[in-house]
Amino acid sequence: MEIKDMRAFYAIVEEGNISHAAQRLDIAQPALSRQMKRLETSLGVQLFERGSRRIRLTDAGRVMYSRVEHILGMVDGTVREITEIGSGVAGSIRLGTITTSGAMLLPELISEFHSRYPNVTYQIWEAEGARILELLDNRVIEIGITRTQVDSKVYESIVLPNEPLVLIMNKEQEIGADQEQVRMDELRDVPIIIPLRWQSVFVANCRKLGFEPHIVCVSDSIVQDLLLAKMGMGMALLPVSSKTLLTDGNLIYKKLVEPEMSTHTVIAWLKNRTLSSSSAHLIRLFREIFLNERGEN
Repeated sequence: MEIKDMRAFYAIVEEGNISHAAQRLDIAQPALSRQMKRLETSLGVQLFERGSRRIRLTDAGRVMYSRVEHILGMVDGTVREITEIGSGVAGSIRLGTITTSGAMLLPELISEFHSRYPNVTYQIWEAEGARILELLDNRVIEIGITRTQVDSKVYESIVLPNEPLVLIMNKEQEIGADQEQVRMDELRDVPIIIPLRWQSVFVANCRKLGFEPHIVCVSDSIVQDLLLAKMGMGMALLPVSSKTLLTDGNLIYKKLVEPEMSTHTVIAWLKNRTLSSSSAHLIRLFREIFLNERGEN
């Protein structure tokens, strides 16, 4: 199996069908189909389930995908590290982020970085926290922005100060006597939309106050949570940085208090990997903007 076979297989899985993958790879669809058939024959396994319009992987195909993602990440990362030696701040920065932290941090960060280093380009992945770390481990990205705790033996990291959780609600369903905050005990019988990572703590806090919360949806999709709140399905418990995503005048937010709940953002990169010059400079700028740390550029 050659690198070109891995890239072809990876493109098919990422695009979801062979025709789109062929366009991405700039080859004819029949040629790509034959290439995959030869690959399956050489491996002695079936990688794709036949008879489905959208690509579905067999068990062997799923193992293949995870390994290929790691191998291609290693190959592409090595090429970038070698070619960027002595080239200064140029090339492409690959980073992954969760929705809320990315919306809060990246616009200012990338805008300022672009003004300083206009020759740098960006590739940005958006996913949930565990997937971001997986992309880091597989060297698909160099920098990950997540709310997931990271292993200090594996990753270098910067941890931002805690930020409070807030309740985002349709203003026609506003709760709480205070205009800026809502107490936990005011949430009795109130429908709640909550990400999985905060569910157990939230439920425990409610039980300490003598009631069982009315959770109508557990969802790690911040955008989906906001849409459900907009539709009046319930109140969404989210980080205060989510307010940067509020473009609808019908949505308002209030800080959750008594007790407060909070979260934090982690910027992580692999310890055993040399960052590209561009990514190293981006980390320095991040420290400068968000932690007020000045260093040499």
